[in-house]
Amino acid sequence: MLATSVALTGISVAAVGPIVFVALAAPQLATRVAGSQGAAVVPAALMGAVLLIAADIVARLLPPPSQLPVGVVTGGLGGIYLV
Repeated sequence: MLATSVALTGISVAAVGPIVFVALAAPQLATRVAGSQGAAVVPAALMGAVLLIAADIVARLLPPPSQLPVGVVTGGLGGIYLV
């Protein structure tokens, strides 16, 4: 199971690119939105999904010669969030 999960993670990162911002921002944003203290796994997972869907939509709405990978869009959003 470990080898399969590592292989699937490697394939998804190779296809999409590193999306580190989601892992950093989703839990903090989820706790702010949900208003809960402590670990909120389900809201963090839902927030991560919403962030990735929004980044994908933004990346796809750009005109064809200037379309960006989702990783670049999430990195830009992450920079704005961290500033």
